[in-house]
Amino acid sequence: MKKITQTTPGLLEELSVLETDWKDDFSKKVLAFLSRFESVSEDPWTLVRLLDEDFDTASTVIRLFLELSKDEYTTLLRSLFSDSRAAGKSGFKANPLGYVETLAPLLLSDRISETLNRTYTWQDILTERLKGGRGSAIKGQKRGRELEDYVEAIVKEVFGEYEARVSFTGMDGISTEKADFAIPCKDKPEILIEVKGYGATGSKQTDVIGDINRIIQEKRHDTVFLLFTDGVTWKSRESDFRKLVDFQNSGFIYRIYTKKMRDEFKEDLVLLKEEKGL
Repeated sequence: MKKITQTTPGLLEELSVLETDWKDDFSKKVLAFLSRFESVSEDPWTLVRLLDEDFDTASTVIRLFLELSKDEYTTLLRSLFSDSRAAGKSGFKANPLGYVETLAPLLLSDRISETLNRTYTWQDILTERLKGGRGSAIKGQKRGRELEDYVEAIVKEVFGEYEARVSFTGMDGISTEKADFAIPCKDKPEILIEVKGYGATGSKQTDVIGDINRIIQEKRHDTVFLLFTDGVTWKSRESDFRKLVDFQNSGFIYRIYTKKMRDEFKEDLVLLKEEKGL
């Protein structure tokens, strides 16, 4: 065979677009189920029949009407059912009508009705495409930032001086590490606060262990470290959450807080302010 020397520009000119169809067999089943929603029905047995016919496909249809990702929907289900096992297929089989009626707080009937009666424009279609792509990432970013803003409002109530979203100076006076809040300042922090909010499960909830550990390793031993986190998705990552609790039990984190613990958080900040003369 004759030897050939190829070049990058030459090969780049030979590249072509790889077209593919987004629909697999499961997507086709979902579309077939959607076609059966030709008119609005308040009868819960409609959903009962669909779930009984194909639980996974019908559950996907429900998620689409609610505009939720699989993780978000799973999280909501677990918050609605006292037993997480009851949120799955076996729970539905045990009590089909009861299962559907438990979904009532999600306002599923209203969302189905609204969707079926809406007249869509080309702008609506492109908006949905944007939401499904970039929008899913933005939701995660906003969720975390909104929790940070929530915590900052409390910090601002208590302290006159603090710095937000900074790299604080470590124990050796040279190296730095990121933290959401350093009180009173990043150069000589007496208190560090890290904020982590989640609405969907994923690797980021495992990554937080590393984030927290780096702060623990870098801060001075006499610097108080507080963690504020929230999101019921932690119930699906209990092993990771347990590691955070282990940090707290070992004294590396002074205390872990959630939004439901707002009063305790503020009270502890007031006490720390007095103890450290801030």
